[in-house]
Amino acid sequence: MAKTKRRTSLKDLAAELGVSIATVSRALRSSPEIGLEMQEKVKQLAKKLNYRPNPFAQSLRKEAPKVIGVVVPNLVTHYYANVLDGIEAEARRVGYSVFSANTHEDCEAEARVIDNFISLHVEGIIACLAQDTTDYSHFVELADMGIPLVFFGRTCLPERFSSVTANGDEAAQMATQHLIDTGSRRIAFIGGPNHLDMVRRRKHGYLEALRENRLPIDRDVVVCGKIDFDVAREATVKMLSQPNPPDAILAFNDIITFAAFTAIKQLGLRIPEDVALIGFTDDLHAQYVTPRLSAIEDQSFLMGQTACKLLLQNIGGDTKIYKKIVPQKLVIRETSAKNDTKR
Repeated sequence: MAKTKRRTSLKDLAAELGVSIATVSRALRSSPEIGLEMQEKVKQLAKKLNYRPNPFAQSLRKEAPKVIGVVVPNLVTHYYANVLDGIEAEARRVGYSVFSANTHEDCEAEARVIDNFISLHVEGIIACLAQDTTDYSHFVELADMGIPLVFFGRTCLPERFSSVTANGDEAAQMATQHLIDTGSRRIAFIGGPNHLDMVRRRKHGYLEALRENRLPIDRDVVVCGKIDFDVAREATVKMLSQPNPPDAILAFNDIITFAAFTAIKQLGLRIPEDVALIGFTDDLHAQYVTPRLSAIEDQSFLMGQTACKLLLQNIGGDTKIYKKIVPQKLVIRETSAKNDTKR
């Protein structure tokens, strides 16, 4: 196993050049007390060794506060807000502060956030991938520098980082089976980008249920694209306008679920009589629509707590890679059972 790099410190620069830490610090600040030649040597070495100044150490006389960084794709959604609550609760319990950053589902923004967290000298990072992230080099950099990282929800590089995920495959299979058991036969799946492991898990469970019940798999009713309300709404409208439309939909997350719900209503169709619907979403929103939404619900607060505990273990020196699964719950309400409407 390759030896991991650690953050370069002022002490490292000083040892390399055979000068004092104070000299290195002054040279990096272009102090007139240090000759121009030495300033240049120090700055060149700092660049070569990827030295990053610690703003906390510069501004505080005492030891810098203990801080972890959290990277989320969309902080507006209840799921990510609740995960963050779980992380903050666990971090606060052991005296850590949390910096959170929203990537807005953008890979370039995600890379900038990671770079900023490195510069801030956070002790570790908890992250969920942006939906368009396919280049993982900014996470590889963290591994090479020995900076602890734990993924939740959407993950990558399983051989290098611990992760906390849900049992999306089992939950999707259970939800699809419920739709079949209650009268649906042509069930659609509307997902996010296929490269996301979370999408693959949930789609796999859906397909397994169809296979076990000997129902045909039709690509016309399996749509995986951008996680966006308008995109998902338009895809649902198009699907339901086919000559042979689906009579049920399993939706990948809360954004897609409510986009599908809106599209069904927009077309004047009844839920669940014409189109049954189950979505991966949270309890709060599922109960406040009419009809009340059958949903696969995450234990998102617990997911945040679990991710934070793993990160703190890693920060404390535990280098083992863990794969934790937080089970989801299928909650049946009013949008999924066609049979119930015939009684």
